[in-house]
Amino acid sequence: MPHPAPPDSYAVVAVAASAGGIHALATLLGGLDADFPVPVLVVQHLDPRHRTVLAEILDRRTDLGVKLAEQDETARPGTAHIAPPDRHLLVGSDGTLTLTRSELVHFLRPSADLLFESVAGAYDERTIAIVLSGTGSDGAMGVDAVKSRGGTVIAQDPRTAEFKGMPEAAVGTGAVDFVLPLEEIPAVLRGLVGSKRQ
Repeated sequence: MPHPAPPDSYAVVAVAASAGGIHALATLLGGLDADFPVPVLVVQHLDPRHRTVLAEILDRRTDLGVKLAEQDETARPGTAHIAPPDRHLLVGSDGTLTLTRSELVHFLRPSADLLFESVAGAYDERTIAIVLSGTGSDGAMGVDAVKSRGGTVIAQDPRTAEFKGMPEAAVGTGAVDFVLPLEEIPAVLRGLVGSKRQ
Protein backbone atom coordinates (compact mmCIF):
# COMPACT_ATOMS: atom_id res chain seq x y z
CA MET A 1 0.00 0.00 0.00
CA PRO A 2 1.58 3.36 -0.96
CA HIS A 3 2.30 5.77 1.86
CA PRO A 4 -0.33 8.55 1.78
CA ALA A 5 0.89 12.04 0.97
CA PRO A 6 1.20 14.25 4.04
CA PRO A 7 -1.85 16.44 4.65
CA ASP A 8 -1.90 20.07 3.53
CA SER A 9 -1.86 21.12 7.14
CA TYR A 10 -1.74 19.43 10.49
CA ALA A 11 -4.32 20.41 13.09
CA VAL A 12 -2.88 19.15 16.38
CA VAL A 13 0.18 17.71 18.10
CA ALA A 14 -0.41 15.24 20.96
CA VAL A 15 2.48 14.36 23.26
CA ALA A 16 2.85 11.58 25.84
CA ALA A 17 5.48 11.37 28.57
CA SER A 18 5.96 9.77 31.95
CA ALA A 19 9.13 9.15 34.00
CA GLY A 20 11.88 11.43 32.72
CA GLY A 21 9.23 13.37 30.86
CA ILE A 22 9.69 16.81 32.39
CA HIS A 23 13.17 17.17 30.91
CA ALA A 24 11.94 15.70 27.62
CA LEU A 25 8.93 18.03 27.48
CA ALA A 26 11.10 21.07 28.34
CA THR A 27 13.44 20.17 25.47
CA LEU A 28 10.59 19.55 23.00
CA LEU A 29 8.50 22.60 23.90
CA GLY A 30 11.61 24.76 24.28
CA GLY A 31 12.27 24.25 20.57
CA LEU A 32 8.88 25.68 19.54
CA ASP A 33 7.97 29.35 19.04
CA ALA A 34 4.98 31.34 20.26
CA ASP A 35 3.70 31.35 16.66
CA PHE A 36 3.65 27.54 16.44
CA PRO A 37 0.58 27.13 14.21
CA VAL A 38 -1.26 24.28 15.98
CA PRO A 39 -2.20 23.41 19.58
CA VAL A 40 -0.07 20.96 21.56
CA LEU A 41 -1.92 18.56 23.89
CA VAL A 42 0.19 16.89 26.58
CA VAL A 43 -0.29 13.88 28.84
CA GLN A 44 2.45 13.67 31.47
CA HIS A 45 1.80 11.12 34.21
CA LEU A 46 1.63 13.05 37.48
CA ASP A 47 1.00 12.12 41.09
CA PRO A 48 -2.71 12.87 41.61
CA ARG A 49 -2.18 13.53 45.34
CA HIS A 50 -0.30 16.77 44.77
CA ARG A 51 -1.05 20.05 43.05
CA THR A 52 1.14 20.18 39.97
CA VAL A 53 3.47 23.02 39.03
CA LEU A 54 4.33 21.36 35.71
CA ALA A 55 2.71 24.12 33.62
CA GLU A 56 4.69 26.80 35.48
CA ILE A 57 7.96 24.86 35.11
CA LEU A 58 7.48 24.30 31.39
CA ASP A 59 6.22 27.84 30.79
CA ARG A 60 9.67 29.13 31.79
CA ARG A 61 11.38 26.90 29.20
CA THR A 62 9.39 27.75 26.06
CA ASP A 63 7.92 30.65 24.09
CA LEU A 64 4.67 28.69 23.77
CA GLY A 65 1.88 29.45 26.17
CA VAL A 66 1.66 26.58 28.68
CA LYS A 67 -1.36 25.89 30.85
CA LEU A 68 -3.31 23.12 32.50
CA ALA A 69 -6.18 22.14 30.24
CA GLU A 70 -9.64 23.22 31.35
CA GLN A 71 -13.01 21.66 30.70
CA ASP A 72 -14.73 23.01 27.54
CA GLU A 73 -11.90 25.37 26.56
CA THR A 74 -10.80 25.50 22.93
CA ALA A 75 -7.32 24.23 22.13
CA ARG A 76 -5.32 27.17 20.80
CA PRO A 77 -2.37 27.35 18.39
CA GLY A 78 0.88 28.35 20.08
CA THR A 79 -0.33 26.83 23.35
CA ALA A 80 0.53 23.61 25.17
CA HIS A 81 -2.50 22.32 27.07
CA ILE A 82 -1.47 19.85 29.78
CA ALA A 83 -3.79 17.21 31.20
CA PRO A 84 -4.31 17.93 34.91
CA PRO A 85 -3.47 15.18 37.41
CA ASP A 86 -6.10 12.43 37.57
CA ARG A 87 -8.03 13.61 34.49
CA HIS A 88 -8.11 12.10 31.02
CA LEU A 89 -7.74 14.75 28.30
CA LEU A 90 -9.86 14.39 25.15
CA VAL A 91 -10.53 16.71 22.22
CA GLY A 92 -13.43 17.11 19.82
CA SER A 93 -13.21 17.87 16.09
CA ASP A 94 -14.04 21.53 16.86
CA GLY A 95 -11.02 21.74 19.20
CA THR A 96 -13.05 21.69 22.41
CA LEU A 97 -11.21 20.00 25.28
CA THR A 98 -12.92 17.58 27.65
CA LEU A 99 -11.55 16.44 31.00
CA THR A 100 -12.92 13.22 32.41
CA ARG A 101 -12.42 11.00 35.43
CA SER A 102 -13.60 7.92 33.56
CA GLU A 103 -11.95 4.57 34.25
CA LEU A 104 -8.20 4.24 34.58
CA VAL A 105 -6.58 2.87 31.41
CA HIS A 106 -3.72 0.46 32.21
CA PHE A 107 -3.89 1.85 35.77
CA LEU A 108 -3.37 5.38 34.47
CA ARG A 109 -5.31 8.62 34.42
CA PRO A 110 -4.49 10.66 32.36
CA SER A 111 -3.89 8.10 29.62
CA ALA A 112 -1.83 8.80 26.49
CA ASP A 113 -3.74 6.04 24.70
CA LEU A 114 -7.05 7.86 25.26
CA LEU A 115 -5.61 11.22 24.18
CA PHE A 116 -4.09 9.71 21.02
CA GLU A 117 -7.32 7.84 20.17
CA SER A 118 -9.26 11.06 20.73
CA VAL A 119 -7.06 13.21 18.44
CA ALA A 120 -7.03 10.46 15.79
CA GLY A 121 -10.83 10.35 15.84
CA ALA A 122 -11.12 14.15 15.71
CA TYR A 123 -8.43 14.99 13.16
CA ASP A 124 -7.57 11.80 11.20
CA GLU A 125 -4.45 12.35 9.06
CA ARG A 126 -4.00 15.90 10.42
CA THR A 127 -2.67 14.47 13.71
CA ILE A 128 0.91 14.22 14.94
CA ALA A 129 1.49 11.99 17.99
CA ILE A 130 4.78 12.04 19.90
CA VAL A 131 5.94 9.53 22.55
CA LEU A 132 8.71 10.65 24.89
CA SER A 133 10.52 9.14 27.89
CA GLY A 134 8.49 6.98 30.26
CA THR A 135 8.09 3.57 31.82
CA GLY A 136 5.40 1.11 30.76
CA SER A 137 3.62 1.06 27.42
CA ASP A 138 1.08 3.91 27.59
CA GLY A 139 0.68 5.44 24.13
CA ALA A 140 1.37 2.23 22.16
CA MET A 141 -2.31 1.47 21.47
CA GLY A 142 -2.88 5.14 20.76
CA VAL A 143 -0.12 5.44 18.15
CA ASP A 144 -1.73 2.52 16.34
CA ALA A 145 -4.98 4.48 16.28
CA VAL A 146 -3.23 7.61 14.98
CA LYS A 147 -1.42 5.64 12.26
CA SER A 148 -4.58 3.76 11.21
CA ARG A 149 -6.28 7.13 10.60
CA GLY A 150 -3.36 8.37 8.47
CA GLY A 151 -1.65 10.49 11.13
CA THR A 152 2.08 10.87 11.74
CA VAL A 153 3.88 9.30 14.72
CA ILE A 154 7.20 10.35 16.25
CA ALA A 155 8.99 8.48 19.04
CA GLN A 156 11.98 9.59 21.03
CA ASP A 157 14.87 7.25 20.24
CA PRO A 158 14.74 4.89 23.25
CA ARG A 159 18.54 5.08 23.49
CA THR A 160 18.24 8.81 24.25
CA ALA A 161 15.33 8.45 26.68
CA GLU A 162 15.85 8.57 30.43
CA PHE A 163 13.25 5.79 30.64
CA LYS A 164 12.79 3.83 27.43
CA GLY A 165 9.65 1.75 28.13
CA MET A 166 7.09 4.04 26.46
CA PRO A 167 9.09 4.96 23.33
CA GLU A 168 10.23 1.34 22.95
CA ALA A 169 6.61 0.11 23.15
CA ALA A 170 5.56 2.71 20.57
CA VAL A 171 8.38 1.74 18.18
CA GLY A 172 7.44 -1.93 18.69
CA THR A 173 3.98 -1.31 17.18
CA GLY A 174 5.50 -0.63 13.76
CA ALA A 175 3.35 2.51 13.59
CA VAL A 176 6.14 5.03 14.17
CA ASP A 177 7.24 7.22 11.23
CA PHE A 178 10.24 8.90 12.90
CA VAL A 179 12.50 7.59 15.69
CA LEU A 180 14.62 10.57 16.71
CA PRO A 181 17.01 11.73 19.41
CA LEU A 182 15.12 14.11 21.69
CA GLU A 183 17.05 17.19 20.53
CA GLU A 184 16.05 16.61 16.89
CA ILE A 185 12.29 16.30 17.46
CA PRO A 186 11.47 20.05 17.64
CA ALA A 187 13.08 20.81 14.25
CA VAL A 188 11.31 17.88 12.58
CA LEU A 189 8.04 18.98 14.17
CA ARG A 190 8.49 22.57 12.96
CA GLY A 191 9.23 21.23 9.48
CA LEU A 192 6.10 19.09 9.45
CA VAL A 193 3.68 21.79 10.58
CA GLY A 194 5.35 24.55 8.58
CA SER A 195 6.31 26.72 11.51
CA LYS A 196 8.19 29.84 10.40
CA ARG A 197 11.41 29.07 12.28
CA GLN A 198 13.21 26.44 10.19
